[in-house]
Amino acid sequence: MFSRKILVVEDEKIPASNIRKSLQTLGYSVSEITKCGEETIKKVAETHPHLVLIDICLAREIDGVDVADIIQNHFHVPVVYLTESSEYKTLHINRLSDPFTYIVKPFIESDLHFVIEMALYKHQSKKTLHEEKDRLAAIINSMGCAVIVTYTNGCIQMMNPIAELITGWKESEAFGKDLVEVVNLVEKDIKETNENLAIHIIQAGEVLNLSETSTLITKDGKEITIGDNVTPIHDQNGNITGTVLVFQDITKSKQTEAQLIRNAFYDGLTALPNRVLFLDRLTQAIERSKRRSDYYFAVLFLDLDGFKEINDRFGHGIGDDFLVAIARRLELCLRGVDTLARFGGDEFTILLEDIKDVTDATNAAKRIQDSLQLPLNLNGHQLSATASIGITWNLRSYKEPATMLRDADIAMYQAKRQGKATHAVFS
Repeated sequence: MFSRKILVVEDEKIPASNIRKSLQTLGYSVSEITKCGEETIKKVAETHPHLVLIDICLAREIDGVDVADIIQNHFHVPVVYLTESSEYKTLHINRLSDPFTYIVKPFIESDLHFVIEMALYKHQSKKTLHEEKDRLAAIINSMGCAVIVTYTNGCIQMMNPIAELITGWKESEAFGKDLVEVVNLVEKDIKETNENLAIHIIQAGEVLNLSETSTLITKDGKEITIGDNVTPIHDQNGNITGTVLVFQDITKSKQTEAQLIRNAFYDGLTALPNRVLFLDRLTQAIERSKRRSDYYFAVLFLDLDGFKEINDRFGHGIGDDFLVAIARRLELCLRGVDTLARFGGDEFTILLEDIKDVTDATNAAKRIQDSLQLPLNLNGHQLSATASIGITWNLRSYKEPATMLRDADIAMYQAKRQGKATHAVFS
């Protein structure tokens, strides 16, 4: 059986000898017997005992309590005090209030054995708990997202380095503060400040996912979009002992998401809605007209006259700039409720919503023609454009956007046959 080493610190020879015999009888190994504090500290460093049994009143310049502090704090070795009955009553009462940290002389071997075993057990339990805490802290600190743990009162217990980085708060500054003070969240859309999420979760007893519009105001006032959740922490009996907030900075992912959506629905050159988005809005207009008999809308199909000659003469760079300038000019001719889209190449489509009759559509076409007559100055070149515009409206009760666009396209070619720079209504 493994024999645990005990270092005895006793400056009286006979008691020291008796203690050695008792320990050996109990199956322990007495590594050394020392008489003073300096020698004890040296022996602990050399022999690494499992426990130190020390007289609380050494007749030297360093007393037993001071020596014990050094042993426990620097070498992490458990200590059991030896004390006389009179010493127990008068000396270091606070030190001896913790059970299994001392034994009063004279003692019997069974009591000594019990105290030593309990001291070793307590030390091992604390060591295991400390190792578990260190392991948990290492796991949390190595996570790629921010983690903040709170007590049941909603105050911060711990936070990992990522949480420090995102919030701008150091754990030492944030410890004990109300979660709201450190994790200052607002709903971006409505500018509403969130309550203490920890308190809310403890009361609700369930996981809360942060909304996609949750914005964190950092310590220095910076706004960061964050996402993830707040979860209650339960003990083995199911009682809530706190909360854990896990989150990450999703600003870049939101920007990427927005860019992907923009790429899917908007033209990369002119920033106008593209064919996909235009067809979606046209479909919605058709469905709306099915529900409202007094709802009218029109589609204008616009093709620039002579754009190929501009490209051939001045190059595609000027051609692209010309399309962008035309897009901005067309926007000025329309209302906010209307949709202007680049359908492809030099073709543009316009959805005019909630009109009275086809006259509103032809008036819009005239405004566009008048606007296009004004020359554009691009890179020192005076350029002008005209357009052939085909018009159709929902008097025919269209059921499919493709059919309505086909008719507008037919009308546009009719306008071209009429000499360009004009418009035609499909009939």
